[in-house]
Amino acid sequence: MEANRPDEKPKYRRVLLKLSGEALMGNQGFGFDPAMADRIAGEISELHAIGVEVAATVGGGNIIRGISVSEAGMDRVSGDYMGMLATVINALALQNALEKRSVFTRVQSAIEMKEVAEPFIRRRAIRHLEKGRVVIFAAGTGNPYFSTDTAAALRAMEIGAEAIFKATKVDGIYDSDPVGNPSARRLEQLTYREVLAKGLKVMDTTAVSLCMENKMPIVVFNLLRPGNIKDAVLGLKVGSVIQP
Repeated sequence: MEANRPDEKPKYRRVLLKLSGEALMGNQGFGFDPAMADRIAGEISELHAIGVEVAATVGGGNIIRGISVSEAGMDRVSGDYMGMLATVINALALQNALEKRSVFTRVQSAIEMKEVAEPFIRRRAIRHLEKGRVVIFAAGTGNPYFSTDTAAALRAMEIGAEAIFKATKVDGIYDSDPVGNPSARRLEQLTYREVLAKGLKVMDTTAVSLCMENKMPIVVFNLLRPGNIKDAVLGLKVGSVIQP
């Protein structure tokens, strides 16, 4: 872990980090990559070292996506519950990587499974953060038809986070798909209404609307560049920002 610079003053004191399941997959085609989990854990531990209270949510797309299996013919509710269970697997993997770095961690699940995780209790989650523990929220909202984006927005409001940091595989929000369009332009500052009006695929509309109603900033940045998580929390110019 790099030594902290004396001028490192975080812009945000309590944040929610939204990680996709694909992020934990690394360069593999399926499952999670322990090396990637360790790298992410290292960056979270750096935030922890400068006094930032960190909560995280993880997706399950590296194992199964509920909406994908439902499109293949499975019942949507069953598919969504399978996706929620996949997020618990990822949360436990991230917890293990963090605890190897001596960072105290709690996993809270929206679906009760007391042998492996605490149930989600808002006041308990806040107390863990105040005591310097990283809290990982798993199993989405516990309800089908709601994405992990919506779960991230909801948990961020509940714990009083100052911003949501969405870690992706691209370096921000573009006006069109940068993979298919080399001329796509990166948008550094947007409002919630611009995201909704332009149909930009940043987070689903429910999550963006919830953030808009509660004036919760969303920072979208590239997870694949080492150091971006910390730079974003320090308030440096990283990725794209959605705010009022």
